[in-house]
Amino acid sequence: MGEHSQFRSQLEAAVRAKHSRLNPFTEKWVKGELTRAQLGAWACQHYQYVSKFPRWCATVYGDCPDPEARDFLLENIIEEESGTKHVDLLIRFAEACGVSRAEVVNARQLPTTRGLTAWGYEMSRQPFHLAAAGLLVGLESQVPGIYSRNLPPLKTHYGFTDHEVEFFAIHIVADEVHGERGYQIVEKHCTTPERQADALDAVRQATEMRWQYMTGVYRVLVLKDEA
Repeated sequence: MGEHSQFRSQLEAAVRAKHSRLNPFTEKWVKGELTRAQLGAWACQHYQYVSKFPRWCATVYGDCPDPEARDFLLENIIEEESGTKHVDLLIRFAEACGVSRAEVVNARQLPTTRGLTAWGYEMSRQPFHLAAAGLLVGLESQVPGIYSRNLPPLKTHYGFTDHEVEFFAIHIVADEVHGERGYQIVEKHCTTPERQADALDAVRQATEMRWQYMTGVYRVLVLKDEA
């Protein structure tokens, strides 16, 4: 299939329709209207989600019928988990916000965060083409779009150093590659109308779950403060 197949366009449209880069919490963040305490509380919730992502990829890897896709999933897992783990970079950011490692790791999930992590767990156990659509396209391909908005104000508005915000910088680069590969994998494995429809539904679910997770953070951290 060509890069600009109708199915590819439909996948991209499904991601755009509810892309979390436009969530109200992202808007507050970009405008420099959050406190360090609010950013630290976000990091606590985000850790509960991203710390599980490599394990979902590992679950998908176990049932993946495609050697090239297995290679990609393994690269993804190793990138997240080896050397300086990506979650350790997130904790570094949290500590710069005044939150301890223990507070991040042991944070209680908000109900909407729990919804996202439970959905990710379930999706990792679906047939491969669905898991790839939901996790790689629906969730992971959004990351560069979100963090490319989040990163600049962290330095200009909030005064963080490059070292403190490395978590965001590293994912803008890595997940552009991951997102593109994710699209290619889903296209390769969804060659019937039925599979394509199911994959689009998985992507829509993923974007809704991530949006609700971020809206939950917004409601608890922002609206409560302004009430």
